[in-house]
Amino acid sequence: MTSTAGAPPTHSTPADLALGFLTGGVIGASLTAFIGGCVVGRAPLVLTGLVLPAVYGLVFFLATLPRRAREAAVAPRTALAVIESREAVGGETSDVPVRFDLSVVPEDAPAFRVEIRQDVNVVELADYRPRAVVVVEYPPDRPWKTRIVKRPTPEWEERAAVAQVDSVPGPAMKSETPEGCSSGLLNLLGLLLGAAAVLLLFRADLFGSQGGDSGAPEPSVSSSSSTTTVTSSTVTVTSATGTVALGPGKSMLDEGELRAAVESLTQVAGRRQVLSVVVRDRLLTVVFSLTGGKRAGFDPKSLPYDRVPGLVEEAGTTVGAESPRSWQLTADGVTGSLTLMVVVTDGGSTGTLRADGRGKVLRKSGS
Repeated sequence: MTSTAGAPPTHSTPADLALGFLTGGVIGASLTAFIGGCVVGRAPLVLTGLVLPAVYGLVFFLATLPRRAREAAVAPRTALAVIESREAVGGETSDVPVRFDLSVVPEDAPAFRVEIRQDVNVVELADYRPRAVVVVEYPPDRPWKTRIVKRPTPEWEERAAVAQVDSVPGPAMKSETPEGCSSGLLNLLGLLLGAAAVLLLFRADLFGSQGGDSGAPEPSVSSSSSTTTVTSSTVTVTSATGTVALGPGKSMLDEGELRAAVESLTQVAGRRQVLSVVVRDRLLTVVFSLTGGKRAGFDPKSLPYDRVPGLVEEAGTTVGAESPRSWQLTADGVTGSLTLMVVVTDGGSTGTLRADGRGKVLRKSGS
């Protein structure tokens, strides 16, 4: 068969970036509202955190319904393709994700090369060896969504058994477009702005004072806020959060510094479970669970303190920096299981790392 290279697909990058920014804003706003509502016991905030993502999902579904209907109305095209290469990319079950590089040669359209990812049963993996001819289907207007037909009709199965398909030169279209640095930054910006919007709109509920209008409040065991300074470190505890700000020349990565900072907060606030812990170079923020309410979150003593410097250093390697300019570690136990997220930035690069409650790295990436 004669082969001619097809044109690579074009993607609506501005629309994808805008959607990522909006999605990040909804995630940030809903999480902040839900966690803040649980901490201060405000039902409107909790409902906002639950309803906002549901409304966003419904609007997104309705907005994309016409496009998906048009795509579903286009009949897929069947063609023969030759496997240029294959690579198993993971999986611990019977279906293994495999990345295929295919040369697709339709009968009545230009040939093209495409790179796809498709799950294949380990028993059938030997049938998809390089240079094997397979039957594929793809939408004519979106050839990068090519899929291998595992059970073709007898006619196409017979044609594939006797056909000789030539390779298609040129770069391969990819069904998975990697996200760039700008996309990740916009997602993070949307998340931060969404959280900030909730904090601004509901600041009276989240940070409102319950004291009188005049005069200083009398000393009380149940006072809502206290601030102390110990060895050039400022410790502030409220009914919802606690913070520790280190003095100049200190870092939370110094040996024993993070553990001591967390213990100082828990001692001032009393023995309470925490919902999240956010750590920067010289600043620690702890969100406590409600006193007297249903126990949620995690025990701060369970944090893998000794693993924190190593996790920050390993996250920095994703952007090529052993000592990144800025970093943040977030320990979250709202869902029940403790997870750690490290985000590092160095220049225009951003790296992320996710670990479990014991400090074992689960996933890391850089952009």
